[in-house]
Amino acid sequence: MLLATALVACGGSSAPATPVATHRVLASSELDWRALNPARGDASPRAADLWGDRAQEGATGFLVRFVDGFASPPHIHNVAYRAVVIRGLIYNGEPDGERAWMPPGSFWTQPAGGAHITAARGEEVVAYVEIDEGPYLVRPVADAFDDGASPSNVPASRIPWRDGEAGRVAALWEASGNTGRMVALSGGAAAGLRATRAHAVVVSGRVALRWSGDAEAQSIDPGSHFAWTGPGPDVGCASRRDCRLYVRSEGHVTLTVSPTALGR
Repeated sequence: MLLATALVACGGSSAPATPVATHRVLASSELDWRALNPARGDASPRAADLWGDRAQEGATGFLVRFVDGFASPPHIHNVAYRAVVIRGLIYNGEPDGERAWMPPGSFWTQPAGGAHITAARGEEVVAYVEIDEGPYLVRPVADAFDDGASPSNVPASRIPWRDGEAGRVAALWEASGNTGRMVALSGGAAAGLRATRAHAVVVSGRVALRWSGDAEAQSIDPGSHFAWTGPGPDVGCASRRDCRLYVRSEGHVTLTVSPTALGR
């Protein structure tokens, strides 16, 4: 379901208008899956854009779905990317490297031009991939180049969590005024998710989501995406275990204590 609202504060002619606030929700059940690399046909993993368009210029976030046992040939990408494991196990590294499998909740980065392979294990393997500038292309290793950056792999067990009054937040990256954070809520907990402009993806757990003015919360599962400008939503964890979100925002994202019981 795609939802959008516009909230404009009214005031005197001498007062500046409050910026328009909007939001959008895309449930995982509504994704449009297509070939990640059409040149490989049925052998290609499937991909679904969550925001932006990976085939065009500009920043984009999309999901990639792999079959069990998938292993790509060695290749490079023309742009750098960041990624988060949502389901299954993923290896992303040197073609001849020891395969250190990353479980759900892990985070990795791949620099532009670096030769690597991606492999997957599990009945359904899904990752979220994000680029700052498209298009996202696959190229042969003969085109490899060094952009000066190194790849990184951060298993879920090594995510740098910081405890807060309303939940846990982990800083993953920061560049050009944007930040990437992992957010965790314990089962049954709720919090206000605040950032001026942001994209969020459910990594694990079932999340209850309620925007200002809404009477009821919407329930979304891993792989779902929501974005907003202006006030952020209240979120609750409707799972027994932790719920986790990956949030890309302009400036910092914060969690505020919420009196609501969205996760119960």
